[in-house]
Amino acid sequence: MAYATFEIDGRRRVGVVERSDHAADRLVPLDGLVELGPSTTPDVLADARRLEDEAVGVDEVRLCPVVPNPGKIICIGLNYHEHVGETGRDLPTYPVMFTKFPSALIGPYEDIVAPPETTEIDYEAEMALVIGRPGRRIPREQTHEHILGYTVANDISMRDYQRKTHQWLQGKTWDRSTPIGPYLLTPQEVPGIADACIRTVLDGNVLQEALVSQLIFDIPRLIETISEFTTLLPGDVILTGTPGGVGMKRQPPVFLEDGDCITVEIEGLGSLTNTVRNERV
Repeated sequence: MAYATFEIDGRRRVGVVERSDHAADRLVPLDGLVELGPSTTPDVLADARRLEDEAVGVDEVRLCPVVPNPGKIICIGLNYHEHVGETGRDLPTYPVMFTKFPSALIGPYEDIVAPPETTEIDYEAEMALVIGRPGRRIPREQTHEHILGYTVANDISMRDYQRKTHQWLQGKTWDRSTPIGPYLLTPQEVPGIADACIRTVLDGNVLQEALVSQLIFDIPRLIETISEFTTLLPGDVILTGTPGGVGMKRQPPVFLEDGDCITVEIEGLGSLTNTVRNERV
């Protein structure tokens, strides 16, 4: 199944996605659910009553960040060989991690806010996963039981701020900077996700392209490692890393500017298309 968090007539809801090749996708609301997050375990979603008579076209709603208010957003850096190579760093032997705040998240088609303080806004195509069942010290062979689903993210990074210290936080979690969505697809819906192609497109030019299978630390390793030091809870989001081709390492560098339209897509999961707009202060 595929799910979305959406708003219509000022009301937030969770919907089952009915996909169509010939018309706009439909969203069938689930009774009593207002957003994907801490309360939406696999069992809750499976048991929720579908309100077929309230179905709407996806073009009639505002798609929200697929999980608008996650308890934790844990991001993985340096997790594709090509990206490690272009940064000139040593291959990591343990996952590189940082966090984001929920205030950084935006919907799949909303504007990326470009703050006036930075001049180096970079893109990072990433596959994200959402936790569906809680767990601590989850063994590798059981990690699949804790995944609610997968989605697409763009880990927008303010590189000049990222370089201010050896920690990355200040460059990674600016308000309204990180698109995530459009849908959450369950593992059963995308059994071959490791073979999916992930790419970034700007002005018709492909800037990043890789297979999810090229992750240095795969999904089971990430869940096993993270759950060793913190309890993973339903609604927690993990961004799994970006391929090579980021803007700061291109010659000349490619940074996003007001009016740029950036697309991140992952086969089987969908795509994000967001326009960069200068923040009005």
